[in-house]
Amino acid sequence: MTYTVKQIATALGAQTFGAVDILISGAAEPAMAGPGDIALAMQPKYAEGLAKGDARAAILWEGADWQALGLEAALVVPRPRYAMAHLTRLLDPGPRIDAGIHPTAVVDPSARIGAGAAIAPFVMIGKDVEIGANARIASHTSIGDGTRIGADAMILAGVRIGERIVIGDRFIAQPGAVIGADGLSFVTPQTSGVERARSSLGDQGEILEQSWTRIHSLGSVRIGDDVELGANACIDRGTIRDTVVGNGCKIDNLCHLAHNVVMGRDCLLAALTGIAGSTTVGDRCVFGGQSGVADNLSIGNDVISTGGTKILSNVPAGRVMMGFPAVRMDQHVEMYKAARRLPRMLRRLVGEKAVSNPDQND
Repeated sequence: MTYTVKQIATALGAQTFGAVDILISGAAEPAMAGPGDIALAMQPKYAEGLAKGDARAAILWEGADWQALGLEAALVVPRPRYAMAHLTRLLDPGPRIDAGIHPTAVVDPSARIGAGAAIAPFVMIGKDVEIGANARIASHTSIGDGTRIGADAMILAGVRIGERIVIGDRFIAQPGAVIGADGLSFVTPQTSGVERARSSLGDQGEILEQSWTRIHSLGSVRIGDDVELGANACIDRGTIRDTVVGNGCKIDNLCHLAHNVVMGRDCLLAALTGIAGSTTVGDRCVFGGQSGVADNLSIGNDVISTGGTKILSNVPAGRVMMGFPAVRMDQHVEMYKAARRLPRMLRRLVGEKAVSNPDQND
């Protein structure tokens, strides 16, 4: 697929300079760009790489002298990273799956497959499944009975979608994602040590030999429109009510949403984030990598959790959280500064003690 510089500029809403009819088939860093690539030199520090590559056209920062950089054409955008989203979408052909249903796919006769769908080899589609128009489903994916998936889905290799799942339009799932596994719901015949420790803040009381009994997951998973799920990410079905993911959420690799979690719109979860069972998350929340949220909590709208933060209590809307246990980011920074001062303060304290008590050896 090739585009002229002018066509790319239209897609990006960019200003153009020079030869706008140059054909572009890819994007590259400046030093690695060939004559058919558009070089990404969106800041002055990247421009020096243009002399090492063979790019004829580049995306530059505002005010750049494109001719002095030896280019034949240039595009200028006000927000480079946002322009990257449009450029990569334009140049990404997506998975190559032939239209129609491959002969090795196993599709139950009761399933309803929308027009224009492409079903790859060795896909398993169960009874009464409904898949919207123009879906692309890569090999070795399985979709359980009674599941509904909206239009324009892109489901990549090895995704596992359980029974009775409801997914909206334009869903993207990266390889190995799992939707609809049972949640971690187990109970002991008598009050467990975990329950006693939680109520007493540490004391288990009498230690009893106990075994775990499964609480079966009768709920499902409901996912809104424009949701993206990373590789090997997992969303568990609810125990009685459904686990819910709102429109526009973007969930990275190896994230886990436990049973009964309810997540609002347009949330962003970086890799290795885990949200424990029955927690409610508001709209537009952001969780940095390795964030964790304990069970049965309420997280307000627009909360930001920095990387590695562990949230153990409710968080009001708009707060930025940091640390373990999580506190306000500004408070955590002060605590960290204070902790770094402790060795110096201790040396001073010991020194003053030695001066005031010269006969003491300790």
